[in-house]
Amino acid sequence: MRINELILYTLSGAKRMLMPGILDAERPTGYSMPDNVSCPPVSGISGAGCPNGDILSGEAGEILRDMTFLMENYEKVCASQSRPDGIRGLEGTGADRSCGYSREDFRSILFSCMHRILELSVSHGFEGNLWHTYLTFLLANDENAYSTSCEIVGAVEGSINALALHDFAVMKEVFDYEFDPMLRALGTECFSVLLDYHNGNTGSKVFNQRIRNRICDLSKALGEAESTEEFKQRVTQFYREFGVGKLGLHKAFRIEHPEGRKARIVPITKIAHVHLDHLVGYEIAKKKLLDNTKAFVEGRRANNCLLYGDAGTGKSSSIKAILNQYYDQGLRMIEIYKHQFRDLNEVIAQIKNRNYKFIIYMDDLSFEEFETEYKYLKAVIEGGLEKKPENILIYATSNRRHLVRETFRDKADRDEELHTNDTVQEKLSLVSRFGVTIYFGAPDKKEFQQIVKVLARENGIQMPEETLLLEANKWELSHGGLSGRTAQQFIDYLLGCV
Repeated sequence: MRINELILYTLSGAKRMLMPGILDAERPTGYSMPDNVSCPPVSGISGAGCPNGDILSGEAGEILRDMTFLMENYEKVCASQSRPDGIRGLEGTGADRSCGYSREDFRSILFSCMHRILELSVSHGFEGNLWHTYLTFLLANDENAYSTSCEIVGAVEGSINALALHDFAVMKEVFDYEFDPMLRALGTECFSVLLDYHNGNTGSKVFNQRIRNRICDLSKALGEAESTEEFKQRVTQFYREFGVGKLGLHKAFRIEHPEGRKARIVPITKIAHVHLDHLVGYEIAKKKLLDNTKAFVEGRRANNCLLYGDAGTGKSSSIKAILNQYYDQGLRMIEIYKHQFRDLNEVIAQIKNRNYKFIIYMDDLSFEEFETEYKYLKAVIEGGLEKKPENILIYATSNRRHLVRETFRDKADRDEELHTNDTVQEKLSLVSRFGVTIYFGAPDKKEFQQIVKVLARENGIQMPEETLLLEANKWELSHGGLSGRTAQQFIDYLLGCV
């Protein structure tokens, strides 16, 4: 058996997951022996959970380290326990000395691993063979030299494939590990429950249903792989179709910057599944947005994009729609707020060398006269010494065409300046960095009524057209005027009254 080769499993990240001294049978890092451990119940477990941050350097990675510790050493421990002289491994030398634990200690480690696998699986909505889904979860999340090379683009040429094939051979052996001998030696059958687990609730607290299903499907496919080459091919195909790690499995992200730490990109697991077809009207604006985004995703020249105009006209919904439309072609979106502009360089450094296309999204972008963050944003968009990465664009929405607020007092102040044109250019220089500007105007009465009729039809509202439009007119007079948002709110009101 080559489980000990996982020590050398550097390409796929297992060196971070396994303790370096696994062959010396040292106690697993982070493991504390539970008192009076018994087989944990199938439900109602609490305490472990999925850690935040790097999935392989956290608790999820420690499970593999502890399980391979058991696989390598359970025979030695159980054999020493059955010796007639009663000498435990700690009192021997060589291989015996490497295992200073009793059979009950190993049972406790096994139950601890079972507890953590079950906790992770419940939080992610996994079912079936949880050992397989757990290992698949690690493969889908491990960002390493091979997986990041294959993300979105598929299999790559070069010597890295030989190294990857070795690693996949080791991983397949762990995947296909036969647990029955170990469970008999340790006198427990509890772990077998995880090998055919039925989850009453397949919902996920961490992933959305789409991502959960992809990992479960890959797990089944890897379990059916008959060779290492087939195992490698199926994982590589997953990397090509969906990517790897948080950037591959998720569509949208936000920025968090804990005090005293670096800014980090955090997945948004619940996003609106809107499509441009749901936005009634605005055909010219939608085409302009689609053309620019399509060029970007296909690797052609594209521009930063500003969507401006009246409130409630579908600017933000259009941005969300293009993400849903082009996600499967490698498009990802990172939402950033005005107070986070100082983190932009750090965020760009984290994503500029990945194979995905990133849109940095700024919603409701505008600046008051006393806010100077726009000057920092100008330098980030264009103007710095570093070349702008080709896989990053900035899309913003705003109710203001020129983004920076101007007043008549500004005009009076400029009368006192010697170079008034310089001040004007300073105010306008931010918006000029958006090569594509798209206007979303408020609909007129006829367009508003058309929006209402389409939304009512899509939502199955059965009401005479004359009555529907009369009620819609009453609604818009007291709820924000003519806009697509007002029409949607009216439809939601009707649905709530049914």
